[in-house]
Amino acid sequence: MPNANKSVAFLVWRDTSHPEGGGSEVYVEHMARWLVRDGHDVTIVCAAHDRAPADEVRDGVRFRRRGGWLSVYLHGLLYLLSARGRRTDIVVDVHNGIPFFSPLVRRRGLTVLVHHVHREQWHIVYPGLRGRIGWWIESRLAPWLYRSAAYLTVSESTRADLGALGVHADRIAVVHNGIDVPHPSRLRPRSDTPRICVLGRLVPHKQVEHALAVVAALSERLPDLGLDVIGDGWWRAELDAEAARLGVGDRVQFHGQVSDTDRDELLDASWLMLAPSVKEGWGIAIMEAAARSVPTLAYSTGGGVTESVEDTVTGLLVDDLAGLIAETGRLLDDSEARLTMGKAARARAENFDWATSGRLFSRQLFG
Repeated sequence: MPNANKSVAFLVWRDTSHPEGGGSEVYVEHMARWLVRDGHDVTIVCAAHDRAPADEVRDGVRFRRRGGWLSVYLHGLLYLLSARGRRTDIVVDVHNGIPFFSPLVRRRGLTVLVHHVHREQWHIVYPGLRGRIGWWIESRLAPWLYRSAAYLTVSESTRADLGALGVHADRIAVVHNGIDVPHPSRLRPRSDTPRICVLGRLVPHKQVEHALAVVAALSERLPDLGLDVIGDGWWRAELDAEAARLGVGDRVQFHGQVSDTDRDELLDASWLMLAPSVKEGWGIAIMEAAARSVPTLAYSTGGGVTESVEDTVTGLLVDDLAGLIAETGRLLDDSEARLTMGKAARARAENFDWATSGRLFSRQLFG
């Protein structure tokens, strides 16, 4: 088998079982499982947490969990210096704003994986000096330190952002996300009353507050409008407070983390999905909604969402909150346009699968 029996290590801030795990981690673990099926030995080195053991093998992938929010980066370097780490053929250094600085201890077989550039997020989550230092590390230090490494990303948008940081386009390959949601032959009926949803982690840069503002703005005209917030995160209390401040607490249901079955049921009930994030690498949640024939509205400045949403075909891209409110209201009123977009979204979602992504990812790693 070509390229069989290679050893691959992913250096990742967290894994999908981590309380803050998200789309980037879903992508990494799908790629890791694919490489295992292709005959490779794969280790994911990530932060420790209380939801999983320090060492575990799952679906053939070895998980090594050490360190915390920042010390995980030191543990990543220590792993590369260990006997097992030194024997690793390929290291995939996943940059989630901060890199693992692997070139300090390794020169060969190094690939960088970037989902999106965090320019806006640094200043939202860490205003002031910490945000400026974080952005300097990501935008200046990392491109210089990894100047000889190959890059992988998930969208042309992120590829362009990396190019703006000085990473030459010839060193960047794009491998899109696949999709977890099966493509059912039949869907459950939509809600009898208008419902919109948000799907993803509850963190500041996802801007779920904008979805709450949409409900508040449309509530007088659409008294039965409801919002399902699917997902959890450390920003939840702030969102509860904002819903109360806007007077829409009785219209919003926070479901937390749910099973795939419950997620699909909530998507099937939804008329539209909102994805008001500041920046995404791609938008797995958008494609999950698309597979259930749910169109998505997102921001035209949101990075990879401008590729996962095909504007005016599978959803809409708007410029600001005022546009999000206006276009959500229009589509909730226009069932024909909404259903047409939903059908197109579902048809497009069928073009994305993890097997294709895995094959392309493996090809980029091994040539």
